[in-house]
Amino acid sequence: MDHVVRYQFDQCVARYKGAYWTKQFSCWDQFLALAFGQLTHRESLRDIVVCLGAQRDKWYHLGFRAQVVRATLAYANENRDWRIWRDLAQVLIEQARRLYANDVAFNLDLDGTVYLIDSTTIELCLSVFKWATFVTTKAAVKVHTMLDMKGSIPVFFNISKGNVHDVNFLDLIEYEAGAYYVMDRGYLDYERLYKIHKAGAFFVTRAKHNTAFTRLYSNQADKTTGVRCDQTIRFKGYKAMKQYPDKLRRIKYFDAETGHMYVFLTNDFNTDAKTIADLYKHRWQIELFFKWIKGHLKIQAFWGYSDNAVRTQICIAICSYLIVAIMRKRLAIDRSLHEILQILNVSMFDQKPLFQLISETALQKSEDQSQKQLSLLGI
Repeated sequence: MDHVVRYQFDQCVARYKGAYWTKQFSCWDQFLALAFGQLTHRESLRDIVVCLGAQRDKWYHLGFRAQVVRATLAYANENRDWRIWRDLAQVLIEQARRLYANDVAFNLDLDGTVYLIDSTTIELCLSVFKWATFVTTKAAVKVHTMLDMKGSIPVFFNISKGNVHDVNFLDLIEYEAGAYYVMDRGYLDYERLYKIHKAGAFFVTRAKHNTAFTRLYSNQADKTTGVRCDQTIRFKGYKAMKQYPDKLRRIKYFDAETGHMYVFLTNDFNTDAKTIADLYKHRWQIELFFKWIKGHLKIQAFWGYSDNAVRTQICIAICSYLIVAIMRKRLAIDRSLHEILQILNVSMFDQKPLFQLISETALQKSEDQSQKQLSLLGI
């Protein structure tokens, strides 16, 4: 918890009056309890309270100043503004990005930062979470995320109901000139893509099967690399031409590994076509990030049923991920986040320096293929 700056934390609390009418159980107490639940993978609020109660003589050193009672914790989750934890996550994101700024995530000749955009859906029980509209028979929430490829750090995220279309997330992003935004074809919206283009940024996405266009001319393509064609095009149709009036680039690429043909759209005319295809290949990193947080943090089963409680839990899960990522980098720990969480899960109250605790613990290496893939991300 030393990696959370209390002054910045208090600023987030004050911004949404989190300490208003609070006499004993502070926002810091709430954060400590819920972060403990995330890092130790507790099943319920009662589980959190019972496990903390077993270590009550160590509460003061951790920072608790009030007794943790299930009813009080549940009330705080229901009523304290979830945006406190969203803003805290953004503070931690800035710290993590500075620490991972020099990490080499890929060997592509690109000058700008690469951001991956996608969302993950968390299904809920409709009879319990009636506010989380998805379809007629299901409830769900979506976590929309923009991930920095360096360090697999979530740069920006938003939580919405399940029936909110992914493309709406693009309206919330402040685009960075010279950066690359990689997304799947679910985000193919002419007007929003043109907004990225006007901001001086680049996008890479896939074309839909019914995307109508007019070919202006073709560039020379090296077919030995898998590139089948490299064209300069315009969208066809009155509405499409009005929303995206400029030219763009269409690249057709055959992936020999999967045997699939892909069609990419981008506004970058200078980068090699094979590099654009390779850049889209790296989009799987955000899929692994979602898989990781669902498997190692508590966002599949919720400790509260209201909109505010669910958002609070998801935000603190992301905060917990970022704290461990920050600690790993600052202490120069040569272990994956998965291994660090395994150790913390059973050593949360050990009075031993973190570097010594984590570095000297021997773990059995997993041969599971999915774990090998996750290790490529350092998580």
